[in-house]
Amino acid sequence: MPQFLLLGLVGAAAWYGYKQMTRDAQRLAERSKRSEDEMRTGAQGTLVRGEDGVYRIKKD
Repeated sequence: MPQFLLLGLVGAAAWYGYKQMTRDAQRLAERSKRSEDEMRTGAQGTLVRGEDGVYRIKKD
């Protein structure tokens, strides 16, 4: 019985690690694409519209 508990904990940790890794990879790909777009256009940053309607530079 303890082996099943240990196997379950290892499986849960692996699943959590996989989900975290995919989330980080997606965030990195988005940041890389945004950086390439900024270099191509010569922009200093990416603006996003806030809740109050004011445009601000997007923070990572």
